[in-house]
Amino acid sequence: MFLPKYPDSPTPPPAHTHTAPTDLAPARRSLPSVSIDQKTVAVLVVGGVVLTALLAAVAVTAISVAVAAIVLRSMLRDQQHRR
Repeated sequence: MFLPKYPDSPTPPPAHTHTAPTDLAPARRSLPSVSIDQKTVAVLVVGGVVLTALLAAVAVTAISVAVAAIVLRSMLRDQQHRR
């Protein structure tokens, strides 16, 4: 069912007859020059620090909300058991 189907009469691969011209030099492509100054590096570092701080703040907030939810649920459950 999952076996591959092969052709009945395989044909040999065509012979490679390409010859490179000797009078043409290969085309050289230059990479675009990128200049990074100190201001760019400073902006990137400050941006990374700000994003890291925001991620940490979100994580701390999520943990705080989860702990508060667990405490409130526990307090409400104890109050219902006392009635």
